[in-house]
Amino acid sequence: MSIERIVLAVAGTFILVSVLLAVYHSIHWLWFTGFVGLNLLQSAFTGFCPLATILKKLGKQPGPAF
Repeated sequence: MSIERIVLAVAGTFILVSVLLAVYHSIHWLWFTGFVGLNLLQSAFTGFCPLATILKKLGKQPGPAF
């Protein structure tokens, strides 16, 4: 699995879990959803993704985007 697929899977999981937590636990979990969304947006413009950097150091194979 490439770095891009892992990043997308982790981001999607974080968003879904935080939305579920916002619905069933506390509305304040939407701040985390917003943080993940902003991180995805800045990554699209800058090409920098903290998780991608960590995965590179762990030896995962990068794809064309990272």
